[in-house]
Amino acid sequence: MSNYTQSSGLLSLIQLYRQHRQLTWEMIKRDITERYAGQVFGTLWAIGHPLFLMSIYVVVFTYIFAMRTSNSADFPLGYPAYILSGLIPWMTFQESMNRGTLAVLTNADLVKSVVFPLEILPVKGIFSAFLTQIVATLFLVFYILINYFYLPWTYSLLPLLFFFQLLAMTGVCYVLASVGAYFRDLKDIVQVFSVACFYVIPILYLPSWLPKWFQPIFLLNPFSYMVWCYQDACFFGRFEHPWAWPIFFIFSLLTFYLGYRVFYKLKTMFGNVL
Repeated sequence: MSNYTQSSGLLSLIQLYRQHRQLTWEMIKRDITERYAGQVFGTLWAIGHPLFLMSIYVVVFTYIFAMRTSNSADFPLGYPAYILSGLIPWMTFQESMNRGTLAVLTNADLVKSVVFPLEILPVKGIFSAFLTQIVATLFLVFYILINYFYLPWTYSLLPLLFFFQLLAMTGVCYVLASVGAYFRDLKDIVQVFSVACFYVIPILYLPSWLPKWFQPIFLLNPFSYMVWCYQDACFFGRFEHPWAWPIFFIFSLLTFYLGYRVFYKLKTMFGNVL
């Protein structure tokens, strides 16, 4: 296990990622291949699954649960585009949290190794989950180009949003992985939380569509700010929620830092509880 001091903090973590980038990449690839091992189409499901899922959402929200929304300044694109712009990053975040709770528990042999960098364990699940988001985002890009013949300039901001989302997911998964090693019921709690949280994030509806007494709940949910940023970039094509961007960026940085601190404090006892 690598020996890091608290004074070096995040710089040591960055150095660890650089030092073990090949190991990290190999574990990410193994995580993806093992996920679809034994299946006829194998790793093709890593691309086929999100494409099929996004296609279902488009059909359902275009023809079955169609919302009568016209193209206007308040609603520039169709309802499916609004749904997907917020749903895609949330699904990735949700999957990373569910997998993060088991990152330490399911790798007991590696945890007990004295030479393995434990900080990689939560990260490999994050990047394999993020592959789904990349494929789904490409689907959204082609959907908008085919239906509206243009792409908002704000799509150029997606790499920035990807970066800060990865920071936030890493921080959250560091906490979940370290706490999950001690408290094994955490995975079920996170699953229930994810289902409940979905309905208090502005994905299925605009906050203005709901009663005023319910709208402050969105502001209390930290995931709402991530969704608003993605909706600005992928749906509105402008900074419809300008205040959400600095909040999301600051939240991501703090989450990443605090998550690493928690993981650093608790990792020394992982071998004793597994």
